[in-house]
Amino acid sequence: MQMVDLITKKKEGGALSEDEIHFMIEGFVNGTVPDYQMSAMLMAICFQGMTDEETYQLTMAMLKSGDTLDLSRVSGIKADKHSTGGVGDKTSLVLCPMVAALGVKMAKMSGRGLGHTGGTIDKLESIPGFRTDLSLEQFFENVDKIGFAIAGQTANLVPADKKIYALRDVTGTVASLPLIVGSIMSKKLAAGADVIVLDVKCGSGGFMHTDGDAFQLARGLVRVGALAGRRTVGVVSDMDQPLGFAVGNAMEVKEAIETLRGELSGDLLELCLSLGACILTESGFAADDATARAALEATIENGAALEKFAEFVRGQGGDDSVVRDTSLLPSAPIVCAVKALADGYVTKIQAEEVGVACRILGGGRATKESVIDPAVGILIRKKIGEHVAAGETFAEIHARDAETCAQAEEILRTAYAFADAPRDRPPFIRGVVRADT
Repeated sequence: MQMVDLITKKKEGGALSEDEIHFMIEGFVNGTVPDYQMSAMLMAICFQGMTDEETYQLTMAMLKSGDTLDLSRVSGIKADKHSTGGVGDKTSLVLCPMVAALGVKMAKMSGRGLGHTGGTIDKLESIPGFRTDLSLEQFFENVDKIGFAIAGQTANLVPADKKIYALRDVTGTVASLPLIVGSIMSKKLAAGADVIVLDVKCGSGGFMHTDGDAFQLARGLVRVGALAGRRTVGVVSDMDQPLGFAVGNAMEVKEAIETLRGELSGDLLELCLSLGACILTESGFAADDATARAALEATIENGAALEKFAEFVRGQGGDDSVVRDTSLLPSAPIVCAVKALADGYVTKIQAEEVGVACRILGGGRATKESVIDPAVGILIRKKIGEHVAAGETFAEIHARDAETCAQAEEILRTAYAFADAPRDRPPFIRGVVRADT
């Protein structure tokens, strides 16, 4: 079997066989298939696409390139959640304790953020003492005893994805549906959960900018999950504005805690209820979404989710007193109010630009070597559809110095748009994709 023949076959629109795909991935990981040939193949896939069977085989070949997690030692049903990314996305910090409080285990391997804001790992590390570098033994133990754990990915989890993504990033082949599906699902399947729920973001701050593209991705992810024998659901949610109110690591942890306390509602809580309902129904813990949502809401009302979060923080070496006193989280020395110049309704918040402003403040990474400042960020005071009066604050900047504060304010003013009347908006949850739909 020769790689050049496989490139030609795919270039001409042919479907690669299971053996051919596994030969290609194994060869790329062990070095017998060079970068230039894999780059040519990625471009051919980008133009010609892949069948469902090809995408599944690509996913499985990538999964088999490294370690997989065996969660059999953890009792009960194990679930996992993945988001395609966004601005202000602190969903796992609220969702995991709610679901764990009801008896479904959440074993979550997360990465660090590269771009607008920190990843889940970066957010959690803003809690004093919190550790994400758990051994696998400690990770399994915490999932089993506490109900969930969130830790950094192991070095050898799906190495094929790391190598392939590095090539996609420099060859203009990132935006290919089968390659996106293979990248996401190889990592999710390798993490070993019984139930996988995928939050597919749609809008200006999401990876997919249109509803059609988002649903296409969700269906592709769910099909591969079903072929692999996992209960998989895709939820398409809005990312035309930041999720929740806080954008920035410690600020997002604070918002998550306030949500678990029952002090905040809105789109963050709605997303967690929607994702959590899918997890509970697919796990057999609830007969339908309405029953599941009621059970999840009860974990907020009775304090069980908040206590589960505190237990999780303790279990990973963190100071759980932040649950009672969020002032213990890092805070920035400069707080600047961004005020409206005229009366109007918020009609747009360019989520990606808000993320750029957060990165300029130091809340995200421009390169892998960048050091994140956990204290800085942006607080959204007015969201789409809300009225703002002249001189009223619509956003708040938490900065380390005056220079970055001024730069962030300039970006925020262009990110927001105002009009004399509010505009109609589509529903926050665009829809749910299951294997049978």
